[in-house]
Amino acid sequence: MIQVKVDGKERHYPDGTLLKTVAEDVQDGRAGRILLAVVNGKLRELSKTAADGTEISFLTGKDQPGIQTYQRSATLLFMKAFRDVAGEKAPCRASVEFSLGKGLFIRLKDGQKATKELAAQVEAQMKRLVREALPIEKRNIHTEEAVELFRKNGMKDKEKLFRYRRVSRVNVYRLGDYEDYYYGYMVPDTSYIPYFSLIAYENGFVLMLPDSREPERVPEFQEDRRKLFRVMEESDEWGKMLRVGCVGELNDQITKGNCRDLVLIQEALQEKKIGEIAAAVAGMPDKKFVMIAGPSSSGKTTFARRLSIQLMAQGMTPHPVSVDDYFVDREHTPRDENGNYNFEALECIDLQKFNDDMTALLEGRTVELPRFNFKTGKREYKGDFITMGPHDILVIEGIHCLNDRMSERLPAANKFKIYISALTQLNVDEHNRIPTTDGRLLRRIVRDARTRGNSAQETIRMWPSVRRGEEENIFPYQEDADVMFNSSLVYELAVLKQYAEPLLFSVPRDSEEYLEAKRLLKFLDYFLGVDSSGVPVNSLIREFIGGSCFNV
Repeated sequence: MIQVKVDGKERHYPDGTLLKTVAEDVQDGRAGRILLAVVNGKLRELSKTAADGTEISFLTGKDQPGIQTYQRSATLLFMKAFRDVAGEKAPCRASVEFSLGKGLFIRLKDGQKATKELAAQVEAQMKRLVREALPIEKRNIHTEEAVELFRKNGMKDKEKLFRYRRVSRVNVYRLGDYEDYYYGYMVPDTSYIPYFSLIAYENGFVLMLPDSREPERVPEFQEDRRKLFRVMEESDEWGKMLRVGCVGELNDQITKGNCRDLVLIQEALQEKKIGEIAAAVAGMPDKKFVMIAGPSSSGKTTFARRLSIQLMAQGMTPHPVSVDDYFVDREHTPRDENGNYNFEALECIDLQKFNDDMTALLEGRTVELPRFNFKTGKREYKGDFITMGPHDILVIEGIHCLNDRMSERLPAANKFKIYISALTQLNVDEHNRIPTTDGRLLRRIVRDARTRGNSAQETIRMWPSVRRGEEENIFPYQEDADVMFNSSLVYELAVLKQYAEPLLFSVPRDSEEYLEAKRLLKFLDYFLGVDSSGVPVNSLIREFIGGSCFNV
């Protein structure tokens, strides 16, 4: 017999008992099915055995590692079902490309069309596999053996990925007769993955999966994601042009000495896009307010500066306005359910004063713009007067800029809305997506350490609150934008690696944030590092690593 402590209470089990069995004993009363274990502070799959003297707690889909495990396992389930339906020798591959709303967009390659009939067949096979409760088995093999396995199975993306792995061994997952690699943990069998739906969309599928807020409900697919889809398609085309679609291909370019050209071409593509946006604005003389919004660490400030330069090249006179300068005084700032200041809320802004000033400028009157002092928590005026002429335009940046409640008194005909986000087009491989939030979190960790003196632990701790604010105040309005801009750079994670790793290693092992820091470190280990000296001084990534010509 062994003795373990589960949620602080001692329990006894026969030696060799699986964590899955322990989880079933303590499942009652929990909100959601247990998906993952924490053993002595380390994540463990439920298929592992319990060890004598260990302290165990469990995670459900309400927890971030738990829902990530669910989504990862559901991707494996889809790939197995797709191969079952399409046929092992069918000339078609499925590649997980990017998130689309609450779903994952999976592109079909090699010619096969995504039809409603095919989606229904694959979804039915997924449900059949769930009912069968097939075990998800893991085997640990030598890295060279993994490279040969992926080469034999035609998985060139994984073959390239593992050529650059420093570890000597690799975990490979098997579901029935299907074998694949995934970074991260899995549920023990397919019965743990009952919630999903599959929709045929464009040239692929959207796999709809729950999130941590409602881990046992499949969200509805929103058809009105066309703008977001188009900007991701454009980014995918950029990746093809640069011959970089996954981490293995990026590492290839680095080892061949092509990184400097890669950086310059990517930056040129972004500058071309910013120039096109400026030309579109200049072609509409009624547009007097360029409204820029996006989630945290999207690069809004640098984008606004670069757009302003391009507007000047179009013969216009741009004036930057930060919505943050219209914050109410600190004592009037609303608080969240925990009593902390909620700086993401629309009520943080003095809406009347903002609309008064913008309306006055539109009417040709002179206005003194405020500056918010974040140290004193009060608005100040220091003689920053402005009057709008025929070629003047305001470039307004803030998280609520797409929400018409913020600018309700400004005529819609005078507003040009831009949504910006770091929509990562690079993936680990064809079946392992890089979440957009991971790229933004790494950006923020690096920037917060440089500009605010915050530790990685502090930034990781605040991140869930930041994400909730984005879900409430930014994402619902993204399709209202006239233009979307992807600020992600295909090479940036190779640059961020050098800055982020020391910060992540400093997160204490006994802290709640350690598991997330460890996950990010494991993720960064896929990348070869790149020196930042070749990054242009006007690059968006300079906003985070420093050295920007815009002093941001």
